[in-house]
Amino acid sequence: MTRVWLFLHLFGFTLWIGGALAVMVAGIAGRREERAGLAAIVRGQSAVYRIVIGPGALLTVLAGILLTFRNSGSRYPGADLWLILMQGAGVLAGLITLFVSVPTAAKLARLDHGGKTAAYF
Repeated sequence: MTRVWLFLHLFGFTLWIGGALAVMVAGIAGRREERAGLAAIVRGQSAVYRIVIGPGALLTVLAGILLTFRNSGSRYPGADLWLILMQGAGVLAGLITLFVSVPTAAKLARLDHGGKTAAYF
């Protein structure tokens, strides 16, 4: 059963980081676009955040926590500090992704690229 959770942890991490890289590349490539084209890119980025990055972050954090609970009985000599650091950084990054990045991307996709909110866009 541990192999299944490890696979889900790595799969979620791949979704999370792969989606973030895709959004970053789309944003860099879209700098040359006009406002209307830029609005389509932002809507696509928002969809990637909601469909790929958010669930990937959630899956990674949940599977990581479950793996921690499953392996808490066994000791890894000398790896305790690094394991705790990885878990703390992962949970913090997951919370930032789920509660800041995903809602911000959804809000940005709802802005009008040519109206009163064009300056925010």
